[in-house]
Amino acid sequence: MQTRDILHTPIEFLKGVAQRADLLKKELQIFTFQDLLNFYPYKYLDRTKYYTIKELSPSITSEVQIIGKIIHIKTVEQKRGKRLVATFSDGERTMELVWFQGFKWVKEKLQINMPYVIFGKLNYFNGVYSMPHPEMEFLEDHKAQQKLALQPVYSSSEKLSQRGITNRTIQKMMEQVLQETHAFFVEIFPEYLIDKLKLLPKKESFINVHFPKNNELLSKAQFRLKFEELFLLQLQLLSKNIDNKKKIKGMPFEKIGPLFNDFYQNHLQFPLTNAQKRVLREIRSDLAKPVQMNRLLQGDVGAGKTIVAFMTMLMAIDNGFQACLMAPTEILAAQHYAGLKEYGDKINVKIALLMGSTKAKERREIHNQLEDGSLQILIGTHALLEDKVVFNKLGLAIIDEQHRFGVEQRSKLWRKNHIPPHILVMTATPIPRTLAMSLYGDLDISIIDELPPGRKPIDTRHFFEEKRALVWRFIRDEIAKGRQAYIVYPLIKESEKLDYQNLMEGFDIISQAFPLPEYAISIVHGQMTPQEKEFEMQRFVRNETQIMVATTVIEVGVNVPNASIMVIESAERFGLSQLHQLRGRVGRGAEQSYCILMTGSKLSNDTKVRMETMVRTNDGFEISEVDLKLRGQGDLMGKQQSGTMNLRIADLVKDQEILKLARAVAIEILKKDLTLQDPNHASLNWALQQMNAKNNIWNHIS
Repeated sequence: MQTRDILHTPIEFLKGVAQRADLLKKELQIFTFQDLLNFYPYKYLDRTKYYTIKELSPSITSEVQIIGKIIHIKTVEQKRGKRLVATFSDGERTMELVWFQGFKWVKEKLQINMPYVIFGKLNYFNGVYSMPHPEMEFLEDHKAQQKLALQPVYSSSEKLSQRGITNRTIQKMMEQVLQETHAFFVEIFPEYLIDKLKLLPKKESFINVHFPKNNELLSKAQFRLKFEELFLLQLQLLSKNIDNKKKIKGMPFEKIGPLFNDFYQNHLQFPLTNAQKRVLREIRSDLAKPVQMNRLLQGDVGAGKTIVAFMTMLMAIDNGFQACLMAPTEILAAQHYAGLKEYGDKINVKIALLMGSTKAKERREIHNQLEDGSLQILIGTHALLEDKVVFNKLGLAIIDEQHRFGVEQRSKLWRKNHIPPHILVMTATPIPRTLAMSLYGDLDISIIDELPPGRKPIDTRHFFEEKRALVWRFIRDEIAKGRQAYIVYPLIKESEKLDYQNLMEGFDIISQAFPLPEYAISIVHGQMTPQEKEFEMQRFVRNETQIMVATTVIEVGVNVPNASIMVIESAERFGLSQLHQLRGRVGRGAEQSYCILMTGSKLSNDTKVRMETMVRTNDGFEISEVDLKLRGQGDLMGKQQSGTMNLRIADLVKDQEILKLARAVAIEILKKDLTLQDPNHASLNWALQQMNAKNNIWNHIS
C-alpha cells in the first residue's frame, strides 16, 4: 500500500484505538491516520525539572513534576458522591492526590510505598497542596521511557479525560501511527527548494514536532510544517487568480471617454491624492484587458474610496456599459446614492436607488430603464440580486463590504450578463496586508493609504465615568459654535448580565443634560422602521437636532460634515475596528473633530491597550495590526468563506514573516512554471489538484 493510501486509513484500524475511535472522531475530529498526524501539540513541557514539595508555591501556574511515594489512601464522602484522596510523600513533606471520577479503577491500580513520578497542576487550599487527577508513572518506568526533555501537550476535553484518554495516551497513539506509516511521507517540495530554504525533511519534521529531540530541531520542524501549510494556501489562491484571468473573459474598456474627462477636469471638488491616482491607474490597467477584473479596494475611513468607485463607473459608461454598486444595508446604500447622485447630476449621468423598501411603481420604472439602457448606474442592497433586475449591458459591479455577502449571492450578480462584469470589491475595514494576502489572495489588491488634503486628524480622548460633567460641558461649548454630536451606546435592551446603561436610559439622561427648547435630540436604533430611521437621520442632517443618540446602526453610511464630536459610551464593549469605524463618522468637515471614549474605571489589560491605541493613532492599518494581535486569527477567519483557512499549525498573527516568504516562493515558482508541468513540480501539482478538488490544505501536509 502506498503511503498516501496508508494515511487515509480510518483511525479505528490503528492498534489499540478501536474502542476509542468514536470519541476521537467526535471530540477531536480525528478520522484517519492523517488527521492524527496533523493533530499538533499546542505546547511542550520541560520534563527534566523535578520539584520537592518544600519548593512548591501558590504562584506556580504550570504543571509540576514530583518524585515520591503514596503512604495512605482513603475515600471521602461529599455532598454528591465520593472522592479518592491519597497522601503523597517525597520523604520530607506530604501533599494530597485527589480523584473525583473513575476512582474505583484508580484505587485498584495504586500501590503503597512504591516510587512514583506524579505530574499535573497544583491546587492550594487551607495550607495544603493537592493535585487533582495527576498523571502517574512508576519511577522505574519513567526513567526507562524518559527519552525526551520536551514533552508534547495536546488539546483535550472533559469527555476524553473521563474516558482515560490522557496526554500520554495520545503520545502513544502518535508513536504507533509513526511506526505503522514507517514515518515515510511524500515530499511535495522539489529538492532544489529544500536545499535553498534549508528545510528539514518531512520525515524529520513530523518526528520532531511530535517528539522533539531538542529546541533547535523543534523550531526547524515547526518552521517546515508552517511554511508548507502557508505555501500551499498561497499556491492555491495565486493559481486560482491566474486561472480565473485565463478562463473568465471580460469586456475590455478600451477608452477613457468624455464623461470621465469632464468630471475629472471640471467637477472634482478636491484634487485626488497620489494614492487615489495610483489606484485608478491599477484599475484602468485591469479594465483595458479582455479578462475579468477582480480587485479589492482597501481604504481607511475617509480615504476617498467612493470617488474612485464613481470614476471607475464612468470608465464603464464611457465604453457603453452600465454599472452597479451593492451595499449591505439600506442606510449605506442610501448614503452612496445621495453622494453619487450629486456627482451624476453635474454630468447628466442617470443614477437610481433600488432597495427592499422601494415602492412598486418606482421599481417598475427602474426595471424598464435598466433594460432599455437609459439607466446608467444602479445602487442598492440585496434587491439588486432579484431575477426581475435585468441589465441591458452590465460592465462593472462594485460590492461594498464584501464579507457581508455570501459567495452564492455575489455569483448571482455575475450571472446578470453572459460575460461576467468586472468586479471591484471595497472595504472600509483596513486589513493587515499579510492577512489580506490570505483572506483575499485570489483578488488583486489596491490600497488607498493616504487621506485627502485638508483633513485634520481626529483628536481622541479617553475619559472615565466620573469625568462625565466635563464631557457634557465640552459638548455644550461645541454646539454653541454650531457643531453637532453623536452619542453611541452598545445596548438597546436592559441586560441582567451586563452592567451598562442602555440606550433609552442614556436618552433620558442626555435629555435632562441638554433640555428643550435650547437643544433638540434625535434617536436612531435597530428596532425602528427604515422610515423612522430616515426621518430622524434627516433631522440631524438638516441641523434641526444637535445631538444624535444611536446604537451602532450609524457605524457605516452616515455623512454629516457638521458633526464634530463622537462620544462612545461603554467603549470597553467595542472592538478596535468598530471603535475606529465609529470615529470615522466625524472629521468629515473642515473643523477640528473629537472622539471621546467613555469607560468605567476597572479595565482589563486588553481594553487598556484598545483605548491607548485609539488615543495614539488614527491610522486604520496600524489599528488593524493591534486588533489582529489582540483577537488572534480566529475571529477574523469568520470572514473567510472559501473554507481554505482551516490552518492546523500556522498562525496568521504570529507567522506573518513565514507567510510573506511562502507567498514570494509561490509567485516565483508560478512565474517559471505556471501549470506546474516541470517534473520537479510533479508532487506540487498533485497536491494542488487534490486541494482544488477537496477544498482544504492541511490534509496534504502529510
